[in-house]
Amino acid sequence: QLNLTPELVKRIDKIIITACGTAAHAGMVGRHLIERIARIPVQVEIASEFRYQDPLVDENTVVLAISQSGETADTLAAMKEARDRGATLWSIVNAIGSQAMRIADGYISMQTGPEIGVASTKAFTAPLIDLYMLAILLGDMRGTLDKARRMELVRDLRRIPDLVGQCLDRADDIEKVAWELKEAEHCLYLGRGINMPIAYEGALKIKEISYIHAEAYPAGEMKHGPIALIDEDMPVIAISPKDPWYKKMLSQIEQTKARGGNVIAVATDGDELLQEIADHMLWVPETPWLLSPVTTIIPLQLLAYHTGVLRGADVDQPRNLAKSVTVE
Repeated sequence: QLNLTPELVKRIDKIIITACGTAAHAGMVGRHLIERIARIPVQVEIASEFRYQDPLVDENTVVLAISQSGETADTLAAMKEARDRGATLWSIVNAIGSQAMRIADGYISMQTGPEIGVASTKAFTAPLIDLYMLAILLGDMRGTLDKARRMELVRDLRRIPDLVGQCLDRADDIEKVAWELKEAEHCLYLGRGINMPIAYEGALKIKEISYIHAEAYPAGEMKHGPIALIDEDMPVIAISPKDPWYKKMLSQIEQTKARGGNVIAVATDGDELLQEIADHMLWVPETPWLLSPVTTIIPLQLLAYHTGVLRGADVDQPRNLAKSVTVE
C-alpha cells in the first residue's frame, strides 16, 4: 500500500530509514539492499536522534519508518518532523491501524501476526523480507534491474522458507554452544558489510534476554581499540558466512585467535577453513548473500534464548523492558 507512481519513484533522490532498536538494525540491512539493487542513496537514522537533527529533508526525500507496534513514540515524532518538512512518508508496521500506518502516505504490513515476547525476533526478520522486495520494486521501476536479474532475485527469495527451516532444525546444536556463554560477563560481536547489522542485533538480543554485556563492532574497527579487550575470557561471536566480506572476516578471526580470543563463528555449511580456526561453530545453510542476514540472525537469536534460559533469566519478559515503547 505504498501508492507508488512512476513520477514519485523517479524524483526520489534519497531514502531515510528511521527506527529504534531492533527495527533500526533491520533498516541498516535495508540500506544495503536498496542501494545495491535500486541504486538509491539511503541513510539510517535512530528516530530519537533524527527528530532533533534539523534533518536535510525535502519533497524529493522518502522517509521510511519501521515499527512493529506502529506506536513507538520517537518513531512517530520523527515521522511528523519529516512530514512537516515535505517528505513522502512510508512505514513498515505489524500492527494494522496503528499511528505509524495512518499518518504515512503509504505502508507495508509485516503480516507476522502477534509477537508476544518482548524481544523481537520475527518482527526483525519480516522487515528484512519487506525491504528486499521493496528494493526489487524500486529497482524495477527505476530501470536498474533487467528482467534476468529481477527473476534471479525473486528465485532467491523463494528459497528462504526452506533455508529458515534448516536453521531452526539446528536448535539443539546451538544450545550446546550456549553453555560457553553461560558464565560470561562480556562478549563482542563482529561483522562486516550487510551482516554488520546482524552483529548489532545479535549483541542486543544477548543483552536483552541473557543480561550479558555485549558490544558489536565492524570487524575492521577492532584494530582501532577494541582488540585490547581480547583474552581467553572474552567470547567473540563472528558473523562470517560466505559473502563478499568473507576473506576480510577470516583475517580478523585469525587475528583474534592469535591474541587468545575464544571465537564462536556463524559460518556457511561446509566451511572447513573457518572450522579449523574457530573454537565453536554456528552453522547456517548456504544463502544468497543479499539474503544472508535472514539466516545468520537465527542462530544468534537462539543463542541468546538458550543462554538466557541457562542463566535463569525470564526470556519472555526481560526486566525493565516493554514490548511497545510509547513514551520518550
